[in-house]
Amino acid sequence: MMQFTRKAISISRDLTCRNVFRQLSLTSVVSASLKDIMADLIPKEQAKVASFRKEFGTTKVGDVTVDMMYGGMRGIKGLVTETSVLDINEGIRFRGLSIPDCQKQLPKAPGGQEPLPEGIFFLLLTGKVPTKAQVDNISKEFASRADLPSHVLNMLDSFPSSLHPMSQLVAACAALNSESKFARAYSQGIKKSVYWEYVYEDSMDLIAKLPTVASIIYRNLYRDGTSVAAIDSNTDWSHNFCRMLGYEDPGFTEMMRLYLTFHCDHEGGNVSAHSCHLVGSALSDPYLSFAASMCGLAGPLHGLANQEVLVFLNKMQEKVGKNPTDENVKQYVMDTLNSGQVIPGYGHAVLRKTDPRFTCAQEFVKDTFQMILYTN
Repeated sequence: MMQFTRKAISISRDLTCRNVFRQLSLTSVVSASLKDIMADLIPKEQAKVASFRKEFGTTKVGDVTVDMMYGGMRGIKGLVTETSVLDINEGIRFRGLSIPDCQKQLPKAPGGQEPLPEGIFFLLLTGKVPTKAQVDNISKEFASRADLPSHVLNMLDSFPSSLHPMSQLVAACAALNSESKFARAYSQGIKKSVYWEYVYEDSMDLIAKLPTVASIIYRNLYRDGTSVAAIDSNTDWSHNFCRMLGYEDPGFTEMMRLYLTFHCDHEGGNVSAHSCHLVGSALSDPYLSFAASMCGLAGPLHGLANQEVLVFLNKMQEKVGKNPTDENVKQYVMDTLNSGQVIPGYGHAVLRKTDPRFTCAQEFVKDTFQMILYTN
């Protein structure tokens, strides 16, 4: 009996120790910084890629026709991406999660209903849904990295108002190259195995600084040019961005969180993402690579299409007035199509059904539209 009791006590102690160790391990993972998590993941992913290439390296993935070459790579399988997948009927999935999935599972701001972009950033990099604490850590890290060097501030304030905001953004991002930790370390002869550490630092710095750059451009062009609000280290990336733009409305901030979340990635093969990959493959630092990607985004067949939608709506309003009938709008649209023009914002190069990002945005603004209709 005594022997059995001792064995039971021994097993109990062993299980207790295991549970404590497991709890400590879980706590360690939850409290680990994003960079620490990446340091653990990268060697494992490198091993997976090496194994995959060893087994399937000579496997053909498709045929290339002359039309494909002239058509700008459309239909050519030429990239590997894990962060998101675009299905022609279903739309985008981020690491296997749909937009509604992300809205449900990703952490939110206190009192908020929409996911924080820091959460999907973590998801894209690690493949795992973060905790609120992990998201808060990223928010604080972005806040600590957000300041701009004086030469970039001076440059932004010296641009003429006639210079397009995207041109200003490209110039500012390229000028931030002076702060590149990767470029500095590469010039000192660092080992290839640690490239990622410096690229990570530059990327985090760049993401942190982008809202500051964009806010200054916006306020110089569309406001009175007054200084942007100071970064608040106790709030999230989107909230700081909205405050710097000059908007304090909670609804606007929630909209920004949602908008930045579902525009975070789009399979990696579009013009801007591919440009960033291409320039980065030359070991250009993240600032220069991102500046190149923004040049692609500025084109009318890519990001400029958003601006063209607003221009179209403004022109239509000038023509039909602020309170048009359905027939007024229909006639304007038909006149546009009959003149050989297209309606910007309709159609997609890949999707064959309504873009779920549109559906998500439409759902968000329904309450706002109802309130406006009720007020009127």
